[in-house]
Amino acid sequence: MSKNRADLVLFFRALADRTRLRLLNLIGKREVCVCFFVEILGTNQPKISRHLAYLRRAGIVEARREGKRMHYRMSEPADQMMKSFLKGVRSWLDEDEAMKKERLRLDNICSAPKPPAHLRKAPLPSAPRVISGSE
Repeated sequence: MSKNRADLVLFFRALADRTRLRLLNLIGKREVCVCFFVEILGTNQPKISRHLAYLRRAGIVEARREGKRMHYRMSEPADQMMKSFLKGVRSWLDEDEAMKKERLRLDNICSAPKPPAHLRKAPLPSAPRVISGSE
């Protein structure tokens, strides 16, 4: 199998899983710490990390470490077809009612005057940082 075809297969497999779609939905146009994914999706950190690693291998998300915490943001695929398809998936996620509810839950947790104890010191989701060549 050619490299381009293998990349395309990995890309579509990454998008063929509901948990990974839920992660992409929560990331949206921001950078999100793994601890928030665990809270919203109600699953354990190792499982979330495995799904995020799959999305990284597919070139759909990028990661940044800050101390012990990992932050994830969307990545732009180099391939135009992948980029176009991902844009369509993101549009669908924006309109899906169940996905809207999860984003609202994340927003509510982030803006709560008293968030869950394990998230009180977690960095809030934010617009992605601009990464310089030195990082």
